[in-house]
Amino acid sequence: MTGHVARVVCLLLPLALTTLVRAGEESTRIYQNRLKPVTDPRPILADFPQFVEPVHEVAARFEAPTLVDDPGADLEVRAWRFSYNARGIIEVPNRLRADRTAVIVVHPWGIDDGQGWRTPEPAGVAFQCTPVKNRLVLDHAATVINPFLKAMRDRVRLVAYSLPGTEDPIRKKLYRSIHGQPSAHDRKQGQKELEAKLASFPYRGQALPATVTVSAETPTLDYFQQFPGIDSGPGYEGRGFWELPIPVMKPIEVAPRDVVIYDAEGYPLLRDFLKREGVRHILLAGYNTDMCVCATTAGYKNLARDFDVFLLGDATIATFPAQPTPRYATNQAVCYAALNLFITQVSWVRPVPVPHGPERSDRPR
Repeated sequence: MTGHVARVVCLLLPLALTTLVRAGEESTRIYQNRLKPVTDPRPILADFPQFVEPVHEVAARFEAPTLVDDPGADLEVRAWRFSYNARGIIEVPNRLRADRTAVIVVHPWGIDDGQGWRTPEPAGVAFQCTPVKNRLVLDHAATVINPFLKAMRDRVRLVAYSLPGTEDPIRKKLYRSIHGQPSAHDRKQGQKELEAKLASFPYRGQALPATVTVSAETPTLDYFQQFPGIDSGPGYEGRGFWELPIPVMKPIEVAPRDVVIYDAEGYPLLRDFLKREGVRHILLAGYNTDMCVCATTAGYKNLARDFDVFLLGDATIATFPAQPTPRYATNQAVCYAALNLFITQVSWVRPVPVPHGPERSDRPR
């Protein structure tokens, strides 16, 4: 019997090794990195100039071959990146399977939106740090993000949002999470509890300091230590402000099957959940481009280690201190991200057209 088993193993081993080699061969391919100058280039990110300044680089624009090319693809995602070595912008067509794609909106905080969580007075800071700036972001979500989610929700594998903290008892009733999905009754009860909880907070903090004690030698050190540009501590916010359950902002219509991700639960849990769902590609949106969209649990620095990530450059807003508009700050944050990340835009994410007549270009018109 032992000899028989040994012979069977000897016979099967070459077959197994051949299978492994073939699997390895199938998992990689040689990408032809041919850069062709784009004729008649148009500005990029030009659909919503009130939120992001268009990218006007037209002197050095190239097109490369399709990079992501899923068999059975039903979603076109044209994207671009910037390369100093190539000395220009490189546009790349991609063909994705929608059922392997997730849309993730980072930190759509529901503040100053009528749900009850609001900026403390007279000097509190949260989200975009002033009520006026927060209202501008709410307008962006209503104009850009919510319509995009409504268009994509029935196509992609899932829609998700990331929020601070952990899954508290109230948000557990409101939103589906990695851990489970509430019933319709739970959601109604959760909404009542959210409204009561947020209404119970006074939203009052201390005023700005009337005097600051400073050194006679180096007064600027003491001045900024005692009166920094942003202080979100309990003095200005009121104790307990950051323990309140932060909802998804009201302009975004959350569907029962949408998923909420909690930052404090960490990236490995999110990564493993997405992989179990069969997700390979991420369309990333949210707030703020230069901070949370970059470096929180569902930020691109994490996700790009394990998934194809496409940042929706017009479905995000960067912090914009000392400016009345986010358009220039967002442009800069997106262009900087483009060094090592693909950037797309909502109008560049389209269903794969059904072939008919002459072959059409991948480039949107």
